[in-house]
Amino acid sequence: MLAAHYTEYFKRCGDELHFAAHSHHPWPDVARAAQLQYWDDSVKLTNRKWTHIFGEVVPQAQAHVARLLKLDDPELVAFAPNVHEFAVRLFSCLDWSKPLHLVTTASEFHSFGRQAKRLEETGRLKVTRVSADPFETFAERFIAALATPHDMVWLSHVFFDSAFVVGDLERIVGRCAPGAVVAIDGYHAFCALPIDLSAIRDRVFYTAGGYKYAQSGEGCCFLAIPPGCELRPMSTGWYSEFGRLADKGAGLTGYGDKAFRFWGSTFDASGLYRFNAVMQWLHGLGITPREIHQHAVKLEDQLLAALTVDGHHPLPVSALVPGAGSPRGNFLTFDLAKAAEVEARLSEKKIRVDRRGPRLRFGFGVYQDQAYVERLIERVRGALKA
Repeated sequence: MLAAHYTEYFKRCGDELHFAAHSHHPWPDVARAAQLQYWDDSVKLTNRKWTHIFGEVVPQAQAHVARLLKLDDPELVAFAPNVHEFAVRLFSCLDWSKPLHLVTTASEFHSFGRQAKRLEETGRLKVTRVSADPFETFAERFIAALATPHDMVWLSHVFFDSAFVVGDLERIVGRCAPGAVVAIDGYHAFCALPIDLSAIRDRVFYTAGGYKYAQSGEGCCFLAIPPGCELRPMSTGWYSEFGRLADKGAGLTGYGDKAFRFWGSTFDASGLYRFNAVMQWLHGLGITPREIHQHAVKLEDQLLAALTVDGHHPLPVSALVPGAGSPRGNFLTFDLAKAAEVEARLSEKKIRVDRRGPRLRFGFGVYQDQAYVERLIERVRGALKA
């Protein structure tokens, strides 16, 4: 689709076939140019670079996020080096003087799962974890869990360990308790699927970043907050005081307007440079997340058709989760008893995928085309032949 824009990557990757796009996309050439621009600006402007970053770079990045999520106000978008920082900040908004209840799933990203477990160990947080599988009943089971009083909800838009898409977000959000913090982890949906938060923007926090499908690398995660949010995170850095201070009472810690209340402290802004460059590149080409997803699905179907023709071998279509025909993100997940062995055999043939326990994942992106997938198919046959 856009392989010609990845010359620096293909120059360095040799004969490797990269199918781990769900984990780490190759960076397009514009990301390298942006990284160099950050270095140049840092040398030229030194400490004055922060005026440029907050005056131009951040507003551009906020505008890209708002456009892609269908949000009206870009100033409701905060940035941080990683999603875990935002998770901690949201936890710190809760009233820890009383027992708290979190409703989440058993398929959230590792840092959040670990953080929730550690807080649970203190005895101050009760955690209800809803299994994603069986997928066809997930929404009903999650909504049932919300019938119990709760203080926070954390839910992935697309699950990292299966690519299952939660298609009932509006209905789920509508069942969340008034006053509860409702957060949606969109890391495997952002820039992979078309997203429209307009119906739930007044209720949810939505977080994602550049590391995966946004093709911008580390250090540029975002949190879109509901309009009118006046939460006062206990985890707070000095950037949270930027802008007009909303709290002026004696002895109170001040917070800036809108999303500034969720900012942290000094960070490496190179990720925002890369993010802006990649978003502007795609926008300039007229490439939308809808088209990216359609392209990925076409390549997924190409691989699945070949595996179906090949019949029984260590990578059967019957091991696909969710099953064939189910809505999914931009990767295929196979639940295999011998996943580690299959991964090793693919690696020997220079096929780069990744594994989470028994689940092997193949990711698809705009740097691939049908010929690239055909090369994958031939190598898979060679790697997994009896």
